[in-house]
Amino acid sequence: MSAGKGIAYIGAAILIFFGVLFIWGAFGSNPQPGWIVVGLISVGIGFGLIWLASRRKPASEAEGQEVTYKLDLSGDVNLESLKCESCGGALSSENIKMVTGAPWVTCPYCGATYQLTEKPKW
Repeated sequence: MSAGKGIAYIGAAILIFFGVLFIWGAFGSNPQPGWIVVGLISVGIGFGLIWLASRRKPASEAEGQEVTYKLDLSGDVNLESLKCESCGGALSSENIKMVTGAPWVTCPYCGATYQLTEKPKW
């Protein structure tokens, strides 16, 4: 539960508690008819807060979240053609997908799927 939801639930509990006290006090030894209205409004706002807090999704559950990776390379870098490790077919950027923070390649020719790793240059 996020901090915003916790604050909303605590505020709702306080409003409902005092709303019930105002309604109860309206029928006490010194009745005040206006307290019924104040109590009902307080209880209504309290239940409204509960309803709003239960509908709100935390940011971590947001759907359609897009992540962009930016890569800064030092020096001059030449792009080489990428070939499938299994069949040697030419691959394009559409064949590379990021899965749990690592690049994975799916070959459109042979269907092989593997994690893209950088090989040492020496």
